[in-house]
Amino acid sequence: MPATPASLPWPEARPLPATFFDRDAQTLARALLGKVIRHRHQGHWLAARIIETEAYYAAEKGSHASLGYTEKRRALFLDGGHIYMYYARGGDSLNFSAQGPGNAVLIKSAAPWLDRHCAADALARMQANNPAADGSPRPAHTLCAGQTLLCRSLGLKVPDWDARRFDPQRLFVEDVGEIPAQIVQTTRLGIPSGRDEHLPYRFVDATFVRQCTRNPLRRGQVEGRDYLLLTPKELHP
Repeated sequence: MPATPASLPWPEARPLPATFFDRDAQTLARALLGKVIRHRHQGHWLAARIIETEAYYAAEKGSHASLGYTEKRRALFLDGGHIYMYYARGGDSLNFSAQGPGNAVLIKSAAPWLDRHCAADALARMQANNPAADGSPRPAHTLCAGQTLLCRSLGLKVPDWDARRFDPQRLFVEDVGEIPAQIVQTTRLGIPSGRDEHLPYRFVDATFVRQCTRNPLRRGQVEGRDYLLLTPKELHP
């Protein structure tokens, strides 16, 4: 159900309804690029624009759902728009369930988003949440350049949000009208050999390739072999 005016954090907020997520995982992964995650952390709004996603299906070996249903993976088997969080490499990771049991989208990386709805010192708060290894402020362009860095910067934790729905007063994804001019489609990262690592289910906003987890257009990559470039016309003919 769409949020009612009384439940919105501000009158013009446009949180994505549950129906937005009720679509094929790859379609959802592309559609989420340009959308903004907003999290109210310690009484202040922090935000990041999604620039990289990965789609996962229950029927392929790279997904958590392919290992079968467990209580910990429950969110993957719920309706589209449920939050699935888990620990990866010692950090928290954010996923959204898609259409069909076991199908989901991993939010792989994002870019800090600053507007009048964010805390006046939002960037500094994100840097305090996610400092560099030596304790110094992490550069803005690397704050959310990976799934665990994103969650750390926004203050998103597995115990708080796993298997929950969005709450417009605390955490939601918003359509702010940003649409990628081009999308890079390529293979997912970190998939072990023999677990369908060849499937091209990773999508990156081409404007932000240098800020994502790993640049899909780096030297040595060949269009048509290593990646595809998608335009809005191809995505929405």
